[in-house]
Amino acid sequence: MAKPKSARAPRPKPRRSYHHGRLREALIEAAERMIEEEGPETVTVREAARRAGVSPGAPFRHFASRTALMTAVAERAMKRFRDEIARAEAEVDPADPLARFAALGGAYVRWALRNPASFRVLATRSLIDFDGSATLPADNDAIRALMQEIVADGQKRGQMRKADPQLVELAAKALSYGLARMYVDGHFPQWGVPARRAEASMRAVLELFGDLLAR
Repeated sequence: MAKPKSARAPRPKPRRSYHHGRLREALIEAAERMIEEEGPETVTVREAARRAGVSPGAPFRHFASRTALMTAVAERAMKRFRDEIARAEAEVDPADPLARFAALGGAYVRWALRNPASFRVLATRSLIDFDGSATLPADNDAIRALMQEIVADGQKRGQMRKADPQLVELAAKALSYGLARMYVDGHFPQWGVPARRAEASMRAVLELFGDLLAR
């Protein structure tokens, strides 16, 4: 009599792709969607896990806290911001510091207009660990170094006024940041600037500042 065949061992269930290195990215993407839909204040690691389709405890291997997750979101936002600046700078004459100055300011406000949620995360330092990030301080320094290079070149060529370069940099940052923040926080309608004219108005203000710097 033939011996009965032994029951086959059940096949192991295939692992989610997240176990092969995608979980971190999936959590960041889930957080980005939450920020876009509901605002950065609503983000939690557990909710990001739920939206990514993993257990509540799984994310903590990558993000020990909400701040860590938000910092990762900010790091991706900063990379996209730097890409926007690089594209803008590539479109102007490198020997024209005034054009480069305008391109940098234009990239700043354009990126904020098109990515208001990401801008809010980067701008609100209480949401992230800026100093503890592996990339944010260096990226920020690179943008500042670009601004300093442009101003120094403009003054050397005699195309910009001989003002204190640090004050020029601070004023440019305050103006571009202030315009972007006014847009993101919904202030423009009170100043007679409808949404359809926001970018043009912001660029006009930056051009006025550039005209004041020019000799």
